[in-house]
Amino acid sequence: MSKDVYVLAEQRDGNIQKVAFELVGEATKLAKDLNEQVVAILLGDGVTAKAEELIQHGADKVIVVDDPMLAKYATEPYAKAITAIIKEFDPEIVLYGATSIGRDLAPRVSARVHTGLTADCTKLEIAEDTKLLNMTRPAFGGNIMATIVCKNHRPQMATVRPGVMAALAADTARKGEVVPFKVEFTPADMNIEIIEEVKETKKIVDVTEAKVLVSGGRGIGSPEFFNTLKELADLLGGEVAASRAVVDAGWIGKEYQVGQTGKTVRPNLYIACGISGAIQHVAGMESSEVVISINKNDGAAIFDVSDLGIVGDVKTIIPKLIEALKKRDRKSVV
Repeated sequence: MSKDVYVLAEQRDGNIQKVAFELVGEATKLAKDLNEQVVAILLGDGVTAKAEELIQHGADKVIVVDDPMLAKYATEPYAKAITAIIKEFDPEIVLYGATSIGRDLAPRVSARVHTGLTADCTKLEIAEDTKLLNMTRPAFGGNIMATIVCKNHRPQMATVRPGVMAALAADTARKGEVVPFKVEFTPADMNIEIIEEVKETKKIVDVTEAKVLVSGGRGIGSPEFFNTLKELADLLGGEVAASRAVVDAGWIGKEYQVGQTGKTVRPNLYIACGISGAIQHVAGMESSEVVISINKNDGAAIFDVSDLGIVGDVKTIIPKLIEALKKRDRKSVV
């Protein structure tokens, strides 16, 4: 009989990725509703010691496949290892991050174990009546939210967007079980050869990590105004972000996009500048701790999800806010 909620704990260069802790945190909620356990799957070479981090963040058990074949990510050996674990332990649910690795791996595993896969989920919950996993994701270009269930096959599998779920704080006193698992790899399992690994050294903006986001929409008027928003973000120790409309218009790069077709964020402070509040954008930022919105239209939908709404022209208000912050900083220095 299928049981327990499993999470692929993605690691790179021996470091467990943030999305793994987010998924373990979400899995604790699902497992509680099912009265089952959270099991993390950790694959790699020399990664066994990292299992304790997963236990500290909520895993009851960690199944570790520690093998030189898994030193660098390659689809075939990783898919073989996860497939073997699923066939051995028969999990009820398996979750993956919707990362480049998760999106490559999850479809292959689902095909091998003959089950469904719901990709790019933004919400997971256990249905009270059926105890099935309700998997919600954007559909039709982000215009609707579709909830999908997998009634007849196990495990129920989903990939989940990074930044959507909240990780639990680490509890160093927490105890759990680490289970070594042996997979019989052969040379044929490594069907690629990694000749060289080249890493870029340029700064990569990750809006999902920012504690403060100053986000611009079409209401800012021009791409040049992002320079002003950047000045405000720097004063607040944050980053700029953007709506889909200005990204599609070429005003700013897609890495800054927040929303159903961009990044999901949960900063301490989200300042929405000239953003109307379309449901697709709101879905990506509604978990922010505090939302301040500035818009000329007093009926803008963004005000419905805001803690503080300011009706006015961002091109007038933002420069005044920047000047006030600079005066405050000068006084604090004196």
